[in-house]
Amino acid sequence: MSEQSCRVIRAAEEYRGKQGLSYGGAVSAQSVGARRLCMHRVSIPPGARANAHLHEDHETAIFVLSGEAGMWYGERLEHHLSARAGDFVYIPAGVPHLPYNPSLTEPVEAVLARTDPNEQESVVLRPDLDGLR
Repeated sequence: MSEQSCRVIRAAEEYRGKQGLSYGGAVSAQSVGARRLCMHRVSIPPGARANAHLHEDHETAIFVLSGEAGMWYGERLEHHLSARAGDFVYIPAGVPHLPYNPSLTEPVEAVLARTDPNEQESVVLRPDLDGLR
């Protein structure tokens, strides 16, 4: 199949990202030779949170499929938002953020799209922010 072909990607096995969450790989440089985007599924178990991080030079868009998630964001994680099933979330490039699941019983499932075709390469962990929230 040439690089110019349209493709169907079946749900891949889950993997644990640097952010500490479980991801299901889908469209990426690795799976289809994407050059400008990556799109995959993320799961946040009840009561879990990610490691504080940012994505250098890459924007992120998220569509929440189920559950409700919270996210601290900003240089010192000073801002907060909540998103529930049916909501879209936008994260500008370079903005530190820490998503979490406030529910103790329901998981959060979402689809993420990022302008980095290599899903984990632009992830910069910010352990200096982890203790703030």
